[in-house]
Amino acid sequence: MFDNLSEDTNPSLTKFEQMLKTNQVLFFDAIEFENIIHHYIDFAQFSLANKALEMGMEQHPKNIELMLLKSEILLFDGEHNEAENLLAEIEKLSPEHEEIFLQRANIYSKKKDHPKAIHLLERALEVTEEPIEIWNLMGMEYLFLEDYLKAKEYFNICVKENAMDYQSLYNLLYCHEQLEENVEAINMLNDLLEVNPYSEVAWHQLGKLYAKINKLEEALSAFEFAIISDECFTGAYIEKGKLLEKMGRINQAIDNYEFSLNFNDPNAFVNHRIGLCHLKLGNDKLALQYFKESIKLEPNHEKSWLALVDYFIGTKELVKAQYYLRKSLQSNADSLDLWKKSAQVHFQIGFYEETAVGCKTAIDLGDEDPNSWTLWMDSLMLINDWEKAVEIGQQALQFHQKNPSILYRLAGCKLRLGKKSEAQIIFDRIKDEIKIPLNINQLFPELIKI
Repeated sequence: MFDNLSEDTNPSLTKFEQMLKTNQVLFFDAIEFENIIHHYIDFAQFSLANKALEMGMEQHPKNIELMLLKSEILLFDGEHNEAENLLAEIEKLSPEHEEIFLQRANIYSKKKDHPKAIHLLERALEVTEEPIEIWNLMGMEYLFLEDYLKAKEYFNICVKENAMDYQSLYNLLYCHEQLEENVEAINMLNDLLEVNPYSEVAWHQLGKLYAKINKLEEALSAFEFAIISDECFTGAYIEKGKLLEKMGRINQAIDNYEFSLNFNDPNAFVNHRIGLCHLKLGNDKLALQYFKESIKLEPNHEKSWLALVDYFIGTKELVKAQYYLRKSLQSNADSLDLWKKSAQVHFQIGFYEETAVGCKTAIDLGDEDPNSWTLWMDSLMLINDWEKAVEIGQQALQFHQKNPSILYRLAGCKLRLGKKSEAQIIFDRIKDEIKIPLNINQLFPELIKI
């Protein structure tokens, strides 16, 4: 259990656990308790950590470091008020302790009082000898405030201080993105690479930025340098593959996608991209295999399901498209696009009740396309459910008040129900806007005559 521990720590742990077994009360100095507590926290043995902390506080009730550990655990458990009370006690004993400011800043941050958190972090900076962590925390607080200029300032300091601080680097790049500073971000990364030319992360991010501003050759070169820096860097192979795909170099794109699979677990996204590449090359059967493999790896991989469905729609094999839609919706019941596609395919097959279900579900999921409403109405009209079609048309008008296609159908349905005067009123609103042919016009030729 203690193989990885130092010789100094091991005896303390052994002694502590023996004490727990025998119910003996033995004395430990405060540093021993700290080491024991940290060990149990590191190994996620929180009950033992709390037990050690409890005993440590009994033997050293005014020890600052143990009290701070207790407040940290209280914060972790969401006991903010208790943590604040304890920090107030600690402050009386050690008013300028850095950790007091940090923990209080954490409390205010969780309460979303970010200006107060920043003030406390500034206090911590005044007393600390190791400011890097605090600079990072300052950057995060400004991020929460969406003050990207100030956040950028602190993350930039962190990166200049430590070129390997990739978390700060990602945050810095995010700030540049929000500020739409692509060129500035590129210059920053190039400066960073002057200091650390084998930073695969920096090369990778540089490649993405060059690709974003359409400097494709520069992007390709950056991804290649990322791979030279780390030949197992899967992200660089994938981004290089996407770029080569965009450049029309499809076979090379496939090679890079397949390389990425050599260094990582099977990946649904990569299999999907390879499938799309084979579609572009006309290797349809191979493409379908990759889409199916993607779904096998990740049953809710929506894009691969859609690719399969679209393929069979394109080949006019609507029954197969319907089959894959039904299977896809078993694991993607909240997919607006799949429900929309389901409605369209079922309409073409002539399954109008299923069409109505697809339209309704897509709209319930947030579909704002007026064509989904008209397709729903069409499916109801084709099974002669005129009253329901009117109901749906009236609902549609709440979102698309002046849509002539919806109004036209609504007028026709009113006419079918014998409500000629209501149909007349609706039709008069749109007759000058109707551009025949409307597919559904053949259902209501009499509208032209009223």
